[in-house]
Amino acid sequence: MQNPNDIRLLVLDIDGTIAGISNTVREPVKQAIRAAQAKGIQVAIATGRMYRSALRFHQEIGATLPVIAYQGALIKDPVNQTVYRHWPLSKSQALQLLDYFEQPELRSLLSVHFYIDDQLYVRELTPETKSYIERSTAKPIIVGDLRRTLDTPPTKILALSDDTVLIDGLLSSLQSRYTPAELYFTKSVATFFEATDPRVNKGTAVRYLAEEYLGLTAANVMAIGDNFNDVEMIEYAGIGVAMGNGPAAVQARANWVAPDVELDGVAAAIAEFL
Repeated sequence: MQNPNDIRLLVLDIDGTIAGISNTVREPVKQAIRAAQAKGIQVAIATGRMYRSALRFHQEIGATLPVIAYQGALIKDPVNQTVYRHWPLSKSQALQLLDYFEQPELRSLLSVHFYIDDQLYVRELTPETKSYIERSTAKPIIVGDLRRTLDTPPTKILALSDDTVLIDGLLSSLQSRYTPAELYFTKSVATFFEATDPRVNKGTAVRYLAEEYLGLTAANVMAIGDNFNDVEMIEYAGIGVAMGNGPAAVQARANWVAPDVELDGVAAAIAEFL
């Protein structure tokens, strides 16, 4: 683990990390982030969320760096609107996945989301989609057949189900069908299956932000996250922190495990290292 005095960049996941059940950043976490910034440490958001859904948190914590959204498929600066990275799926990949999700035995069990030009497209408004939009504040565009949207390739595809066994099965099945060089699959929560371009993950995005954008190294980075989509950035960072509310398999990959999000674990991690 790196010397904490070397840290110049702090990268934070949103859900399950800086935002818990309340879907807001609690004051102790905000204060800890401000204290880190006062020491000259820059702070960035890295999330699976849509860019538009991440902006509120970017502003709440006073971040000044580009936002890493969609697991790193999009890196965009809210100040000047510069897009530093956009790696969408191909149309053929999107069609293959949609065909898979719409098999008779799966169609009625999954809610499928396509994210195109930072808009959310859905086949229909399911209970899972309603819960999703309450938290993300995205306004879904209901299209019936998602194939109609594919003039523009999607930045990310999300399949939702409250059946976590089904989501796990989806992940293992598709990981056996595609190599990591073809598609990137992850879970951001137990009920979300996510698919992106194979180059995409939070690790490559944080590496870009640190090394290309800021001229730093991994030794200068601390990253905090709670779930499987955070593993790559936790492993990249000189100090990788997992949240106490995260799966044990994610915690095992970290240098340190913070308290639960509801116990202001990010504030504890900042106090411990920064």
